[in-house]
Amino acid sequence: MQKKRVEVAVGVIEKNQKIFVCLRGEEQHQGGLWEFPGGKMEAGEDVFSALKRELQEEVGIEIYNSSELMRIEHDYADKAVCLYIHHVEDFSGEAHGAEGQPSKWVSVEQLHELTFPEANKTIVELLQARQN
Repeated sequence: MQKKRVEVAVGVIEKNQKIFVCLRGEEQHQGGLWEFPGGKMEAGEDVFSALKRELQEEVGIEIYNSSELMRIEHDYADKAVCLYIHHVEDFSGEAHGAEGQPSKWVSVEQLHELTFPEANKTIVELLQARQN
């Protein structure tokens, strides 16, 4: 049987040299871990449209544009994910856990102190390498 494949639009939201992260709910896949916000892409939806919709719903911001950072394919035991990671700096609103999830702004240097899903570790490594 083939694993379920999920395509996800992910936003690395940056403001004042800090990155916005959220804590996944315990009931979610990879629950209890920190993440860069975003969500599943709908059929026929492009990455930016999905990112715009998901960030509005999840963290309450309106994004105006984004730039592609990277794409990550990762196999978990129960599913395969394809993450389309975009850097977001051009937005309005105050990012917060709009669905009641804990969230915070952290410096790039502090990202390694948080526990992320395995697929997100490459994002942290890229962001920290770009700082040096």
